[in-house]
Amino acid sequence: MNKLLLIIKREYLSKVRKKSFIIMTLLTPLFMIGIFVVPTLLAYNNDEKSTVAIVNQSNFNELELVSTNSIDYKALKQINFEENKSALIDTYDFLIIIPNVDSLAELENSIKVYSKNQMSLSIKLNIENQIDKQLTNLYLIKNGIDLEKIKDSESNTKLQTFVVDEDGENTAGNSEASFGTGLMGGFLIYIFIFMYGTMVMRSVIEEKTNRIVEIIISSVKPFELMLGKIISVALVGLSQFALWIILGLLFLLIANGFLSTEIDIANLSESGNALPSELSGSLTSLPIKSLLITFLIYFLGGYLLYGSLFAAIGSASDQETDSQQFIVPITIPLILSFILVQVVIDNPHSGMAYWLSMIPFTSPIIMIARIPFGVPIHELILSITLLILGFLFTTWLAAKIYRVGILMYGKKISYKELWKWLSYKD
Repeated sequence: MNKLLLIIKREYLSKVRKKSFIIMTLLTPLFMIGIFVVPTLLAYNNDEKSTVAIVNQSNFNELELVSTNSIDYKALKQINFEENKSALIDTYDFLIIIPNVDSLAELENSIKVYSKNQMSLSIKLNIENQIDKQLTNLYLIKNGIDLEKIKDSESNTKLQTFVVDEDGENTAGNSEASFGTGLMGGFLIYIFIFMYGTMVMRSVIEEKTNRIVEIIISSVKPFELMLGKIISVALVGLSQFALWIILGLLFLLIANGFLSTEIDIANLSESGNALPSELSGSLTSLPIKSLLITFLIYFLGGYLLYGSLFAAIGSASDQETDSQQFIVPITIPLILSFILVQVVIDNPHSGMAYWLSMIPFTSPIIMIARIPFGVPIHELILSITLLILGFLFTTWLAAKIYRVGILMYGKKISYKELWKWLSYKD
């Protein structure tokens, strides 16, 4: 036990003292805050507008496009398009030509846009949506329908959602906040498992390449060395989490004190640059403490499961390029669960979501995505139990590979060779 603690201490201190660790720990909170804050501020303070000229040659004079914060529409009258085509394209970013046709049906597929550069998708959608709305109104008027009556009849329903627990107590629900939290939680688990798992693998490969491991295992058992590395990196991860939370709160307080720009969400919505609904949803309806606790549990469980496999890969490889053939198979469940996380969020209580949250190789991401929507306690306990058993099983397998591979040099290991190591009986 004393040797294991020494290994953990040595590995932990060697990693937290690195300049890269200190720099990444300090910069990551700023980077994460910047991902959400900077695009919003840039979108809000962006004074540049795309100018779109409209030449309406049709008899439908009611067609009018309304300018937004990012697009300025200008109707040009009494202009011969063919004679002034080059000059108009040089003057305006985009030029819309509404031809003279006999019917609205013909007009739908006859409108053309000219420009020097390719049109962005947001501008194209804005033009199409506005024209569709105008044509729809013309169709209604043509059929003798009063637009004012339709406008007065429009409804804007906002559901009040409540989650009823087993005791019959109601708590306010928030689908937007649950969606955003589940998606972000799954993404972070995916990134952290990969990041810290590869850290273990690189550490093993580095010591193996430098032949330091030969000296170390003369004093400790290979299993103790492997376990020490896995636990030390887990502690490094937890230390970073703690520092990121502290620094993140500190940066937010500083930003709140110096940032005087007030963001008008209504204006952003009009310009097509609205904040994502999952970010604007209230987080007060979510069990924050439970989410943090379960996040740490599934991060540690997922990391320990995959970290042991990454350690085994490192022991079987002389350099990082040789490890790629082994990384792909073991990370397929991790990648698959990340791909399916949005499908699970759309239906968090489906059979697929249930089984994926029980399988140890996929449960760290899938269960974290499901928890904001409410998961029965028995499912959570079963999932965590299976994850622990999965970690113990992968550690046992990894130890069998590690004790042989750690001293294997100059030979490219195949799957057949790994199977021999796993089949070897003590």
